[in-house]
Amino acid sequence: MKLTESYTYPAATEDVYALITDASFRESGCEAQGSTDYDVNVVADGGGHTVTIKRTMPADDMPEFVKKLTGNSVKVVQTEKWSPADSAGGRTADVKVEILGQPAQMKGTASLNGSGDATEFVVDGDVKVSIPLVGKKIEPVVAKAIVKALETDVELGTARL
Repeated sequence: MKLTESYTYPAATEDVYALITDASFRESGCEAQGSTDYDVNVVADGGGHTVTIKRTMPADDMPEFVKKLTGNSVKVVQTEKWSPADSAGGRTADVKVEILGQPAQMKGTASLNGSGDATEFVVDGDVKVSIPLVGKKIEPVVAKAIVKALETDVELGTARL
């Protein structure tokens, strides 16, 4: 299932990038999303950064047929490998979101591109749940959870900027 989301931050690209690669900000995002346990690791990497977020999320909003597979919580690992800035100051990242212990993931890209005091943040990926017969029914549920997490992070980031 294709997932494409676009948001606008009211700040310059370098300010948005500094925010989303700040471990304390990403920890705040985990708290705002309702994570019951989390670990955030940010490593500078050749002009870019690798952000790894491991979190446990309650499965409260999941349909009952999904909870039968996951239990009362899901463990999620999100990895973003951000590139150095391009000549215009934009950045791209390879993004992977995995649900541990389940054949569910999203692979894609994220980008930050701006002009002046506004930055567009775009996430473009494919959500895949590899369970015969029901995988296609679960993919929208996983996509909805990813979008909800993105929206929470963007709202929190906009308030901080």
